[in-house]
Amino acid sequence: MLKELFCCLLFLVVFSFSANSLYNLSYSNVTELIRGYKDLLYILKDNQSEDGLKPGVVYGYVYTDLHSWEYPYIPSISSTTETNIPKASHATKELNKCPDLSPHLVGPTRVEFSTPVSLDTVIKENPHLQVGGRYKPDNCVALQKVAVIIPFRNRDEHLKFWLHYLHPFLQRQQLDYGVYVINQDGESTFNRAKLMNIGYTEALKEYEYDCFVFSDVDIIPMDDRNTYRCFSQPRHLSVSLDKFGFKLPYNQIFGGACSLSKEQMLKINGFSNTYWGWGGEDDDIFNRLNSSGMSISRPNSITGKCRMIPHTRDKNNEDNPHRFERIAHTLTTMDEDGLNSLEYKVVTAQKHILFTKITVDVGEPIQENTQEDEN
Repeated sequence: MLKELFCCLLFLVVFSFSANSLYNLSYSNVTELIRGYKDLLYILKDNQSEDGLKPGVVYGYVYTDLHSWEYPYIPSISSTTETNIPKASHATKELNKCPDLSPHLVGPTRVEFSTPVSLDTVIKENPHLQVGGRYKPDNCVALQKVAVIIPFRNRDEHLKFWLHYLHPFLQRQQLDYGVYVINQDGESTFNRAKLMNIGYTEALKEYEYDCFVFSDVDIIPMDDRNTYRCFSQPRHLSVSLDKFGFKLPYNQIFGGACSLSKEQMLKINGFSNTYWGWGGEDDDIFNRLNSSGMSISRPNSITGKCRMIPHTRDKNNEDNPHRFERIAHTLTTMDEDGLNSLEYKVVTAQKHILFTKITVDVGEPIQENTQEDEN
């Protein structure tokens, strides 16, 4: 009995001493102990963004026999374990301008249309594209911001070929570019020039483009040295078409694919809105450029080689019977017919990874009597 009483007294003494020691433990020591655990947990911060926890905030846990709690921890700058904490860069490296001649150009390339192309394939071949068919180089600042405008209706298979060849082509040229497919709604007579004015206007609503490339969907360049950008003078890009035996059919031609800077577009009031059906708008734009003191620049016939996707004439794109009369009066109508008189309605705007498609209602042509009708 005496022995058992002695053991109990000894246990009480030891317990009292331990409790007193714990009670006198300084708050700073506890804080340092906890901070040590938190510093250790900080390396796990990238895994702390799930389960509703805040990204970038580390949650440490201290357990007792009775309960547990959590607390957020943001490492202090003055922490002694600072060297073990990964730091974000405070200064982004300033990129240089891209060279005038891209080092990625390969020159002449083979273009053929016998093998069908799918959009899925084009997407896989261009992993660096942004939504809307946007791209810019990541290792330099592009010299120009280029909007590529495609007047369009019922040419889905041609568009696949265009995207297949042109996206890699434009990326090798180190352009900051976006692709805009301007789709004419309905079945009324096609108005190519008005669609190009609409593409110019809509593209500027999205980005500060300073250059505009206008391309038919069936024109594929064969040499990436033919740079799809703007120059000091308006640029005719499709100068050597296979359809014409790789020769320029006449000096005034400005159709197929061309480029105009924003300043050049404003100077000529854009394209005419009154050319319904096939023909005339290209000669009209030549007259506008010529009357404004500008001249057409071109790549040479080798660099400027292009192929045209074979096709038949589109429905509701018959020859424009008024084209010659209108061409003869370009100089008297251009100040009132163009960007400043443009009227249209956006039906839908769709963002695809390969392009932005804007479907528009361009209205109906005004009925005019031809000389033959009067007779």
